[in-house]
Amino acid sequence: MKTINDFNFSGKKALIRVDFNVPLDDNFQVTDDTRIQSAKSTIIKILEDGGSCILMSHLGRPKGVQNEFSLHHIIESLQDVLGVQVKFVNNCVGPKVEEAASDLKSGEILLLENLRFHEEEKSGEKNFAKQLSKLGDIYVNDAFGTAHRAHASTTIVAQFFEGKKCFGYLLAQEIESIQKVMQTGEKPVLAVLGGAKVSSKITIIENILDKVDHLIIGGGMTFTFIKAQGGSVGDSICEDDKMALALDILKQAEAKNVKIHLPVDVLAANAFSNEAETKVIDVTKIPDGWQGLDAGPKSKTNFHDVVMQCRTILWNGPLGVFEMETFANGTIELGNSIAEATKKGAFSLVGGGDSVAAVKQFGFENKVSYVSTGGGAMLESLEGKILPGIAAILE
Repeated sequence: MKTINDFNFSGKKALIRVDFNVPLDDNFQVTDDTRIQSAKSTIIKILEDGGSCILMSHLGRPKGVQNEFSLHHIIESLQDVLGVQVKFVNNCVGPKVEEAASDLKSGEILLLENLRFHEEEKSGEKNFAKQLSKLGDIYVNDAFGTAHRAHASTTIVAQFFEGKKCFGYLLAQEIESIQKVMQTGEKPVLAVLGGAKVSSKITIIENILDKVDHLIIGGGMTFTFIKAQGGSVGDSICEDDKMALALDILKQAEAKNVKIHLPVDVLAANAFSNEAETKVIDVTKIPDGWQGLDAGPKSKTNFHDVVMQCRTILWNGPLGVFEMETFANGTIELGNSIAEATKKGAFSLVGGGDSVAAVKQFGFENKVSYVSTGGGAMLESLEGKILPGIAAILE
């Protein structure tokens, strides 16, 4: 696995695929610069070597050229994070862009306009990728968030850099973190899967049963498993058509000696509202008119005990409707447990949109080992898929 440490960039132009798909407010100000911060170490290493950086990214889902999706809006934030002036060119291919790249001196940075202003980016068009390839001497992929897409800038362009392509620090760290959970992690290995639906996590569950010793199932998924085993779930979210699958997963886990831990009690409410009436109920005895919206006190204690005995931990998905303060405690307590286990030497990886949002919201970012930057890419990795953006560098 070649990383930027395997190259000296002195006098070289690095064409870097970054993921600067950052949120902007109504005044086009960046509201969360995490993804820019994540690319900093790669960019700085290249500049310190005496190289220059040509940065390419997408932003949003534009239909053709749309000003609101211009990467011009992020220049100020990018300069603040890097502490370096950033040049900008209002396209990503063509003579004007090639001239700007050619004029770039060592220690300078050029940001290209949004790749997705061209349909050829998403379709993975080879000639478009070839035009991009003319801009740099070495190709660096540091965009984990798009590594599951076979787009021109993430996959196809790598074909034009035989022996001169590598992973940036961020992407290398993402790959290593997933490998720790899926292959090389110290045992016992625990996966915590939350979120609303079993259907969205089926492939992950089936893939990780061979890799883990313990599996905590929480959130809305719980109730499909409980109902499948004959419990009463009241008005809780439940996928009746997935109950047979839930039973099959329990059977597979038993055969593979994986211990599955489900909530034993829940904080239930008589409406899906922060102001609803609530009570703690046995998870198998939720009456009609009530729905489970968070893990109960006994469940939180049980989960804490499981977390504390594990040395490698994957967390994907919240334990309750954490967006409502009333039902956030199960997710917060789980975060506290994982933080404590991490402090005692466990490796913890958090990935997937909602769990990453929860980790940021409740201040656990620096208390776990690694927070993944790629939602879809992370999930596909956990499903055992080889991501095209990663395969393109390894080939």
